[in-house]
Amino acid sequence: MGKLYDTAPVQETAVLVGLIQGHDTEAKVAEYMDELEFLSMTAGLETKKRFTQRLRKADPKTFLGSGKVNEIDEYIKAHDIDVVVFDDDLSPSQLRNLEKIFQKKIYDRSLLILDIFHARAQTAQARTQVELARSQYLLPRLTNMWTHLERQRGGTGTRGGAGEKELETDKRLIRDRISLLKEQLKDIDKQMATQRKSRGQLVRVALVGYTNVGKSTVMNLLSKSDVLAENKLFATLDTTVRKVVIENLPFLMSDTVGFIRKLPHQLVESFKSTLDEVREADILLHVVDISHPEFEDHINVVNETLAEIGARDKQTILIFNKIDAYTYVKKDEDDLTESTRENLSLEDLKRTWMGKMGEDCIFISATKKANIDELKNLLYERAKAVHVTRYPNDKLLY
Repeated sequence: MGKLYDTAPVQETAVLVGLIQGHDTEAKVAEYMDELEFLSMTAGLETKKRFTQRLRKADPKTFLGSGKVNEIDEYIKAHDIDVVVFDDDLSPSQLRNLEKIFQKKIYDRSLLILDIFHARAQTAQARTQVELARSQYLLPRLTNMWTHLERQRGGTGTRGGAGEKELETDKRLIRDRISLLKEQLKDIDKQMATQRKSRGQLVRVALVGYTNVGKSTVMNLLSKSDVLAENKLFATLDTTVRKVVIENLPFLMSDTVGFIRKLPHQLVESFKSTLDEVREADILLHVVDISHPEFEDHINVVNETLAEIGARDKQTILIFNKIDAYTYVKKDEDDLTESTRENLSLEDLKRTWMGKMGEDCIFISATKKANIDELKNLLYERAKAVHVTRYPNDKLLY
């Protein structure tokens, strides 16, 4: 299957589409659209315009109201737009109807993330996991996805003459492929489990967090290694494990894939084996980008994902990263309106979160190396406590 950014020398253009529903505010949806634009950029798309509409619920046929659909259609035809990207998942019928109207490639959020993962996967395990997730996503959409994928490869025609018999053959082939991929993952998982057992009983620490919060940079500082650290979403897909020694205490540290809002369910399921490093860790380092205006939502997304994989109740150190980039709006003394999160200084936030987390909360800048020694000391004390419980007669720590 093609990718929308694999060999095309000219960057494709896109419009982004979001829906304001329920208690969502325009400001909140604008933040969501910012993230969608970052995802689109990561996938090699150049965003030309954003469209949003407030509806009580999505239209079952076209997701949006007819007037907004016509507005988008006029714009993409007038400006020769290549791709329409939706911030929510589309049903198979919505996808089919929108493709008929726009006559352009349609991406919903899940497919966009799946394609990014497909491009970033390096190891056999990650590639198999992503292909499984993509195949599971494709199966219920097979009636219209073939034309979609043909356009991804640069073709202009449809899969002419594909009738019911051919469709059933396609479905059978993809089901067989899903079964084969699941078997391959079982074999890979057994190998990975053997590797984890061979590491002995060293204390294990896992970095978790929203995507692009600086986990790999923190990993490099603590382990003195050179893990890829980029200002891109999902720069790390394959779990990296390094041996770290602080003072006289050795332990293992792993850096795993970043989480994100509305992470496709198929990916969470496929990557559960990769996230065994998180489930089996003794300590979690939850890294947060405190400079991001939605950092508290990001914390909630990570905690929800940890709960989904059965790792929510582990001992956790909350690391607020990027304090050098934190900004706030200081209120005038005569401004009597209620303060918001945007009006809190870094010191105000420290008091708030340290009040919640106690000593298991620290504020750092990984790029500026601010408070890294304090982080190392805190991690040493937490890892030492686990080690002493596991090896009460180890004289090295006394």
